[in-house]
Amino acid sequence: MSYTGKVTVGGTPDVHELADLIITKVAVGPMSNNAYVLRCRHTDEQVLVDAANDAETLIEVIGDAGLAAVVTTHGHGDHWQALAAVVEATGARTLAGADDAEAIGAPVDTALVGGDEVAVGRSRLEVIHLVGHTPGSIALLYDDPEGMPHLFTGDSLFPGGVGKTWSHDDFASLIDDVESKIFDRLPDETWFYPGHGDDSTLGAERPHLAEWRARGW
Repeated sequence: MSYTGKVTVGGTPDVHELADLIITKVAVGPMSNNAYVLRCRHTDEQVLVDAANDAETLIEVIGDAGLAAVVTTHGHGDHWQALAAVVEATGARTLAGADDAEAIGAPVDTALVGGDEVAVGRSRLEVIHLVGHTPGSIALLYDDPEGMPHLFTGDSLFPGGVGKTWSHDDFASLIDDVESKIFDRLPDETWFYPGHGDDSTLGAERPHLAEWRARGW
């Protein structure tokens, strides 16, 4: 597999080609956020996960195929700074977790809850609600019928730990949700794509769950 998931701000996007879906990962500044353009091979419909910043770069990656929707993984400003400009340029619909919708700096057309589905042409992404980093954080699961599951985790799960929390209760909620809704459910080969930095697999991170819980972050 030539895809590595290692991207830098101002660098070349990385492309993960699956049987039915093409995933293009790009990093945008100034906080080195990841954004992901998902494209259905059958219909060419595209969905963007997190219009984080640098609308010009995102629109270039989107290209001539247009954009059906933008899904915002959570309400923190570094994940939606380019949302209004991308929507204005493409006419895309906006989707976000219901409990974060009011925190996002553009109107949200569809408020998502756990178990909802987001269409990318013929492919479907399942919404997983993860409470702790923010009240309405979501992850998006693409269970590839031809291969391993793929999971877009926003800032709820990274290589090396769960996302930042601001209280013991928030951490307990997030680690519980990540363990029960992700690690207890999905196999080790699940590839996940976080909101910042490199990708990883659940198998690489699973041995450290008890360590994360014990350290409290």
